[in-house]
Amino acid sequence: MLRFVFLSLFFCISTFVSIAQQEIPLYAGAIPNAKEATNEEKRTASQIVSNVSVPTLSVFLPPKDKATGTAVVICPGGGYGVLVIKREGYDVAEEFTKRGIAAFVLKYRLPSERTMIDPSIGPLQDAQQAIKTVRERAAEWNINPQKIGIMGFSAGGHLASTAGTHFERTVLPNPQGTSLRPDFLVLVYPVISFADGVGHKGSGVNLLGKNASAEQLTRYSNDLQVTQNTPPAFITHASDDTVVPVKNSLLFYEALQKNRILSDLHIYAKGEHGYLKTPSFDEWFGRCLHWLTTSGF
Repeated sequence: MLRFVFLSLFFCISTFVSIAQQEIPLYAGAIPNAKEATNEEKRTASQIVSNVSVPTLSVFLPPKDKATGTAVVICPGGGYGVLVIKREGYDVAEEFTKRGIAAFVLKYRLPSERTMIDPSIGPLQDAQQAIKTVRERAAEWNINPQKIGIMGFSAGGHLASTAGTHFERTVLPNPQGTSLRPDFLVLVYPVISFADGVGHKGSGVNLLGKNASAEQLTRYSNDLQVTQNTPPAFITHASDDTVVPVKNSLLFYEALQKNRILSDLHIYAKGEHGYLKTPSFDEWFGRCLHWLTTSGF
């Protein structure tokens, strides 16, 4: 009877809790741009994380005999105020590993004047460090260093698109000169612009503050930062999204097309923000996997 209870408990835990193979500190030494402050991180029962000041990378690797060599860094959303780290992180990472793709969930720092000297660059520093780490340890993790992308949901999509358009702006030490350019982007209902009437105001305030200058708003409106060297992207959004208007994705896609960067854009009539009911995960994720395969990743 006791054995049955244990097995039942194990089954429930393995079914509903995503466990990384390894969670590692993002930085081996001192965290750049950090102030001396107590760690006040909190995590709810549903794994919504807040007050992140100590960034980590959760490692999900496929079996070696199934590995494709492709890897993706995943940035959960949450308006730069929290991280929806299970549903938009661990769960997605596990699905990638089933397809032979290594995944790394980035628990990035949330902008805060209490914990950072310059809150506006903290998340970008962590995204660049994540790409740098995966690329420098590619051989160890059975990864092709030329097939490392970054994925983001909502505000995490803003961070991913920032990593894909600001990689020449190094905001952290990089003594080896490792390329910080992601090879591809996957953007799911992303925040892209901070222009009036387009961007998500809460994300902009959390990242740049209430009194952001016009120059800052332009710099972090990533549709305006696309160049011919921006990585190809898979983008998906819902037309009825009232939190982050679909125009964010349309503007980014138009900028990619203007610069002749082949990318996929999938707009659903219904889905709202978060894709909680429709489209199904298999629907949009399947299209993402198809795009990765046909794009050579």
